[in-house]
Amino acid sequence: MTRRIAFVTGAAGFIGSNIAAKLAEDRTLDVVVCDRLHEAERGKRRTIAKHPIGDIVAPEDMFDWLEKLWRDVEIVIHMAAVSSTTEPDADKIIHSNFTLSRDLFRWCADRQRRFVYASSAATYGAGEHGFDDDNDYEALARLRPLNTYGWSKALFDLFAVRQALRDYAPPQWVGLKFFNVYGPNEEHKSSMKSVAAQIWPHVQGGQGVQLFKSYRKDVPDGGQKRDFVYVRDAAEVSEWLLQNPQVNGVYNLGSGTARTFEDMARAVFQAAGKEPKIDYTPMPPAIRDKYQYFTEARMGRLKGAGYAKPMTPLEEGIGDYVTRYLSQADPYR
Repeated sequence: MTRRIAFVTGAAGFIGSNIAAKLAEDRTLDVVVCDRLHEAERGKRRTIAKHPIGDIVAPEDMFDWLEKLWRDVEIVIHMAAVSSTTEPDADKIIHSNFTLSRDLFRWCADRQRRFVYASSAATYGAGEHGFDDDNDYEALARLRPLNTYGWSKALFDLFAVRQALRDYAPPQWVGLKFFNVYGPNEEHKSSMKSVAAQIWPHVQGGQGVQLFKSYRKDVPDGGQKRDFVYVRDAAEVSEWLLQNPQVNGVYNLGSGTARTFEDMARAVFQAAGKEPKIDYTPMPPAIRDKYQYFTEARMGRLKGAGYAKPMTPLEEGIGDYVTRYLSQADPYR
């Protein structure tokens, strides 16, 4: 019997582990985890502990493993990345977010294996060119990310599109521009966790929470807007791509609706059955000049490609996150 393998890099991370969990529901598919787990109990082991997996591969052994079993690999889903927008080491960011992605793209192109990777809404920068996921090379080249993380993701989007234009691409290649993802399995992300996860201990304890002040006259404190997307939706889109190999290109993955950080905080209080207590704190100087005040995914292209399932509204997603995960002794999916 032929083996079917989905090879998921970063599969013990936040988005990657949710994708791995969703794909593992298909018992005909072996989900292979490529990641580092770190500490036994406080590391990322718990993000993959509840689901059957076909193998665990250390990142440094990735290409040796793939070479041995490449005929059984149906798809490579590349979620591994340096995701911190404040990471100071540009070489580290480029190695993880561009060089490794480039090498996996080429590997999949050479062996005609499918490839899905994580791009980011950070590629849009301040949004001066809008948030349309135009797959045109010139449109992608016009984007001006605000930090090295966003630039590294934009650089790889351009690489992928350029290779496709040269007819040197995997049979399916898809870049997913994730907007502000929240949900279970983000415990290890520390300061990069979603606002919902960061404020939960304070909400649970009956305390007030703090959001950033605004430094724009047209935006009130807490009125900065993001497109918050529940990680369940990210996993379901990834599963849909596995079932639809004809879909190619760079696509937005958000809810399609911008909401304020205050909206998110109020939703957490509501889900906990508590009255909102929100104060505002100064934004760190290091990020004030590189701060996105608005993001909103245009979702028309993904819908046009055939994805018909509605995205989860913020209050529904936060309610599910709080009830089934954050409030539980075991908050992992």
